Amino acid sequence: MSSSTSAARAYHHGDLRAALLAAARDLLRTHPARSLSLREVARRAGVSHAAPAHHFGDRQGLLVALALTCMTEFVTAQEQAAATPDALGNLLGVGAAYVAYAAQHPQAFTLIFDPEICPPDRPSPLTPLIERNHALLDSLIRAALHAGQLRSDQPQALAAALWGTVHGLAQLVLLGHLPPDAVPAALHALLTAVPGPQNAT
Repeated sequence: MSSSTSAARAYHHGDLRAALLAAARDLLRTHPARSLSLREVARRAGVSHAAPAHHFGDRQGLLVALALTCMTEFVTAQEQAAATPDALGNLLGVGAAYVAYAAQHPQAFTLIFDPEICPPDRPSPLTPLIERNHALLDSLIRAALHAGQLRSDQPQALAAALWGTVHGLAQLVLLGHLPPDAVPAALHALLTAVPGPQNAT
């Protein structure tokens, strides 16, 4: 079922806000967020051009709501990738899912890291989801450390380094400098290069 069809059904059932968000998400598949307008979203949803302003206030309000939708998708994809008994395997899976989301949804990925939508220096509506994502990474690193699959006495610094690495890989994929299928092997090579206690000299 297409997003447009879902939007139409949501509208006919009285959930106009959901219909407008579905229309905006549909547009985001092929258009950057900076090009979206309230009028175009209303047109895609098949409703009055005044409808988005009633539900979101202005274009910024719409983009924040859209970013919440995309961030939820992004975090959920990573959580679903962390479903094995192997701590290091989960960490690798989450990293691959992070980059895969960027490759498959480039406009959505760009939106959720837009500092005007998600300011790094103050709380925003996305903050609970960001904290949930950080908590996932932290728990996976601690599990891998506990299992002896990684070694570090600075887990928070290690989490920041891994986040930076995965985000950098995502950017390289988005810019076409790295093929998406090279990412799992790159992550595996990086994480297995960090010796566990059994490999320490």
